[in-house]
Amino acid sequence: MTWPVLLKQFEAYLQLEKSLSGNSVEAYRRDIRKLTQFLDSKAYKINPLDIKAENIQEFLEWVNELGLTPHSQARTLSGIRAFYKFLIMEDLLAADPTETVEAPKLDRKLPDTLNVEEIEQLFGAIDVSTPEGARNKAMLQTLYSSGLRVTELIELRISNFYEAMGFLKVTGKGDKERLVPIGREALKYIRIYLDEIRCHVQIQKGNEDYIFLNRRGAKLTRVMIFTIIKQLAEKSGLKKQISPHTFRHSFATHLIEGGADLRAVQEMLGHESITTTEIYTHLDRDYLKQIIQDFHPRS
Repeated sequence: MTWPVLLKQFEAYLQLEKSLSGNSVEAYRRDIRKLTQFLDSKAYKINPLDIKAENIQEFLEWVNELGLTPHSQARTLSGIRAFYKFLIMEDLLAADPTETVEAPKLDRKLPDTLNVEEIEQLFGAIDVSTPEGARNKAMLQTLYSSGLRVTELIELRISNFYEAMGFLKVTGKGDKERLVPIGREALKYIRIYLDEIRCHVQIQKGNEDYIFLNRRGAKLTRVMIFTIIKQLAEKSGLKKQISPHTFRHSFATHLIEGGADLRAVQEMLGHESITTTEIYTHLDRDYLKQIIQDFHPRS
């Protein structure tokens, strides 16, 4: 079987069975295309079912020479492994050629976070006397209170806002839905925004159900959220480089530091694997080490 035929079957599997978004499917497609580009560059006439581990290893050396970062190399290898797992699942292959391939060594980068005082510093810099300020306070409280991704925030809908229960229904990666709790402060500011600000906005057709809107009555963009946070950090005097994801990282870190169960945090963040959530336990260990250094008499 040829590369185009099997790649098309793989894409259908990702879309229909794994329910991945178009962007995620395209990322996998790019990974496989890199491999076929390598084979073409070496004039290797190898079909997908005849690839050997040494071919994959040589491919990784090739992308490394092209300047691909270790993280990008690991991501590409992950996509190729998913492709070959699919071929095995379809009984087209008996053995996985990527199984013995060694992935590039990665330094696990811990995400930037804000402590509680810095969170309060940011919130305190918001001018809630303006319509945009009241909306921004509600949005950022929601980001920090529920650990949402920026896309999940801008896609929040009134019909998925269960105020009496204190929950939001969120659509995350792969169009997977989850219920996440929302704190009292965030609930309070969302209610203020809905009752006193949003009700006066002339809403554009098709945007009636989105919670957070711009002044023209349309849902906000990712770029707008990044801009709001950057400007707020400058206004508050915060020196850290922060983004919407910083609130998500801070949410998870503060829960782990407070003793929250890792599985519960995984559920709230919408992580498919608990391994992804475990990065916050590393942050917690650093926090504990710092506590000992600061307060232990023999440290």
